[in-house]
Amino acid sequence: MTTKSTKLPGLGTQYDISTRTGRHISVVTHQDGRRFLGFYNEEDPDACEATVRLDRDEAESLAEILAPGENPRLGTCEMELDLVTVRIPLTALSPYSGAPLGDTQARTRTGASIVAVLRRTGAVPSPTPSFRLEAGDTLVAVGTREGVDELTRIISGT
Repeated sequence: MTTKSTKLPGLGTQYDISTRTGRHISVVTHQDGRRFLGFYNEEDPDACEATVRLDRDEAESLAEILAPGENPRLGTCEMELDLVTVRIPLTALSPYSGAPLGDTQARTRTGASIVAVLRRTGAVPSPTPSFRLEAGDTLVAVGTREGVDELTRIISGT
Protein backbone atom coordinates (compact mmCIF):
# COMPACT_ATOMS: atom_id res chain seq x y z
CA MET A 1 0.00 0.00 0.00
CA THR A 2 1.31 3.45 -0.86
CA THR A 3 0.07 6.89 0.10
CA LYS A 4 1.01 10.15 -1.60
CA SER A 5 -0.11 13.68 -0.77
CA THR A 6 -0.12 16.62 -3.14
CA LYS A 7 -0.74 20.25 -2.13
CA LEU A 8 -3.39 21.93 -4.24
CA PRO A 9 -2.60 25.66 -3.89
CA GLY A 10 -5.65 27.70 -2.93
CA LEU A 11 -7.76 24.55 -2.68
CA GLY A 12 -6.39 22.04 -0.16
CA THR A 13 -4.59 18.71 -0.32
CA GLN A 14 -5.08 15.55 -2.35
CA TYR A 15 -4.21 12.20 -0.79
CA ASP A 16 -3.80 9.25 -3.15
CA ILE A 17 -3.89 5.73 -1.79
CA SER A 18 -3.00 2.61 -3.73
CA THR A 19 -4.21 -0.47 -1.88
CA ARG A 20 -2.37 -3.78 -1.76
CA THR A 21 -4.91 -5.14 -4.25
CA GLY A 22 -4.11 -2.34 -6.71
CA ARG A 23 -7.17 -0.14 -6.17
CA HIS A 24 -6.63 3.63 -6.34
CA ILE A 25 -8.58 5.84 -3.94
CA SER A 26 -8.21 9.58 -3.66
CA VAL A 27 -9.28 11.99 -0.90
CA VAL A 28 -9.31 15.72 -1.60
CA THR A 29 -9.54 17.89 1.52
CA HIS A 30 -10.63 21.42 0.77
CA GLN A 31 -9.62 24.34 2.97
CA ASP A 32 -13.32 25.02 3.74
CA GLY A 33 -13.73 21.56 5.30
CA ARG A 34 -15.34 19.73 2.37
CA ARG A 35 -13.96 16.34 1.41
CA PHE A 36 -14.26 14.32 -1.78
CA LEU A 37 -13.61 10.61 -2.05
CA GLY A 38 -12.65 9.41 -5.51
CA PHE A 39 -12.69 5.79 -6.67
CA TYR A 40 -10.62 4.96 -9.72
CA ASN A 41 -10.88 2.31 -12.42
CA GLU A 42 -8.62 -0.71 -11.80
CA GLU A 43 -7.71 -0.89 -15.50
CA ASP A 44 -6.96 2.84 -15.79
CA PRO A 45 -5.76 4.42 -12.50
CA ASP A 46 -6.30 7.90 -13.96
CA ALA A 47 -9.99 7.33 -14.74
CA CYS A 48 -12.22 8.25 -11.82
CA GLU A 49 -15.29 5.98 -11.64
CA ALA A 50 -17.17 7.77 -8.87
CA THR A 51 -16.83 10.54 -6.33
CA VAL A 52 -18.57 11.11 -3.02
CA ARG A 53 -18.77 14.56 -1.46
CA LEU A 54 -18.59 14.69 2.35
CA ASP A 55 -18.90 17.67 4.67
CA ARG A 56 -16.60 17.87 7.71
CA ASP A 57 -19.01 16.00 10.04
CA GLU A 58 -19.57 13.23 7.50
CA ALA A 59 -15.82 12.87 6.93
CA GLU A 60 -15.18 12.66 10.68
CA SER A 61 -17.93 10.06 11.08
CA LEU A 62 -16.43 7.97 8.28
CA ALA A 63 -12.95 8.30 9.80
CA GLU A 64 -14.27 7.13 13.17
CA ILE A 65 -15.87 4.08 11.54
CA LEU A 66 -12.70 3.20 9.63
CA ALA A 67 -10.33 3.74 12.57
CA PRO A 68 -12.31 3.95 15.82
CA GLY A 69 -10.61 5.82 18.63
CA GLU A 70 -7.49 6.62 16.62
CA ASN A 71 -8.20 10.26 15.88
CA PRO A 72 -8.46 12.44 19.01
CA ARG A 73 -10.03 15.27 16.97
CA LEU A 74 -13.14 13.16 16.51
CA GLY A 75 -15.29 14.13 19.42
CA THR A 76 -18.48 12.30 18.69
CA CYS A 77 -19.24 8.68 18.68
CA GLU A 78 -22.69 7.20 19.02
CA MET A 79 -23.03 4.54 21.63
CA GLU A 80 -26.11 2.52 22.38
CA LEU A 81 -26.64 3.46 26.01
CA ASP A 82 -29.99 3.41 27.73
CA LEU A 83 -29.58 6.92 29.11
CA VAL A 84 -32.11 9.71 29.21
CA THR A 85 -31.90 13.39 30.05
CA VAL A 86 -34.70 15.00 32.05
CA ARG A 87 -35.51 18.38 33.55
CA ILE A 88 -36.73 18.23 37.13
CA PRO A 89 -38.46 21.32 38.54
CA LEU A 90 -37.53 22.20 42.11
CA THR A 91 -40.57 23.64 43.86
CA ALA A 92 -40.86 25.34 47.23
CA LEU A 93 -42.33 22.05 48.52
CA SER A 94 -39.11 20.14 47.76
CA PRO A 95 -37.14 19.04 50.81
CA TYR A 96 -34.03 20.30 48.96
CA SER A 97 -35.19 23.87 48.40
CA GLY A 98 -32.44 25.98 50.01
CA ALA A 99 -30.19 22.96 50.56
CA PRO A 100 -26.80 22.19 49.01
CA LEU A 101 -26.92 19.92 45.97
CA GLY A 102 -24.80 17.32 47.77
CA ASP A 103 -27.63 16.74 50.25
CA THR A 104 -29.63 15.05 47.48
CA GLN A 105 -27.04 12.26 47.19
CA ALA A 106 -28.49 11.85 43.69
CA ARG A 107 -25.82 9.63 42.17
CA THR A 108 -25.43 7.45 45.28
CA ARG A 109 -29.16 6.92 45.70
CA THR A 110 -30.28 6.64 42.07
CA GLY A 111 -27.27 6.35 39.78
CA ALA A 112 -28.47 9.50 37.98
CA SER A 113 -26.29 12.61 37.81
CA ILE A 114 -27.41 16.23 38.07
CA VAL A 115 -25.34 17.79 35.30
CA ALA A 116 -26.71 21.34 35.35
CA VAL A 117 -29.07 23.65 37.17
CA LEU A 118 -31.20 26.08 35.19
CA ARG A 119 -32.03 29.24 37.06
CA ARG A 120 -33.78 32.43 35.94
CA THR A 121 -30.39 34.16 35.94
CA GLY A 122 -28.79 31.52 33.72
CA ALA A 123 -27.51 27.96 33.54
CA VAL A 124 -25.02 26.51 36.00
CA PRO A 125 -23.24 23.59 34.30
CA SER A 126 -21.56 20.94 36.47
CA PRO A 127 -22.70 22.33 39.83
CA THR A 128 -20.59 21.33 42.83
CA PRO A 129 -22.02 19.50 45.87
CA SER A 130 -21.95 22.80 47.80
CA PHE A 131 -24.12 24.57 45.20
CA ARG A 132 -27.26 25.76 47.01
CA LEU A 133 -30.55 24.87 45.32
CA GLU A 134 -33.44 27.34 45.20
CA ALA A 135 -37.17 27.00 44.58
CA GLY A 136 -37.76 27.70 40.88
CA ASP A 137 -34.56 25.95 39.78
CA THR A 138 -34.74 23.23 37.15
CA LEU A 139 -32.32 20.35 37.59
CA VAL A 140 -30.96 18.69 34.45
CA ALA A 141 -30.29 15.04 35.19
CA VAL A 142 -28.84 12.18 33.15
CA GLY A 143 -29.26 8.51 33.93
CA THR A 144 -31.31 5.43 33.25
CA ARG A 145 -35.06 5.89 32.97
CA GLU A 146 -35.47 4.23 36.37
CA GLY A 147 -32.76 6.38 37.95
CA VAL A 148 -34.11 9.72 36.76
CA ASP A 149 -37.66 8.72 37.67
CA GLU A 150 -36.49 7.91 41.22
CA LEU A 151 -34.52 11.17 41.37
CA THR A 152 -37.61 13.11 40.28
CA ARG A 153 -39.58 11.46 43.09
CA ILE A 154 -36.83 12.24 45.65
CA ILE A 155 -36.50 15.91 44.56
CA SER A 156 -40.26 16.44 44.67
CA GLY A 157 -40.42 14.91 48.15
CA THR A 158 -43.07 12.33 47.31
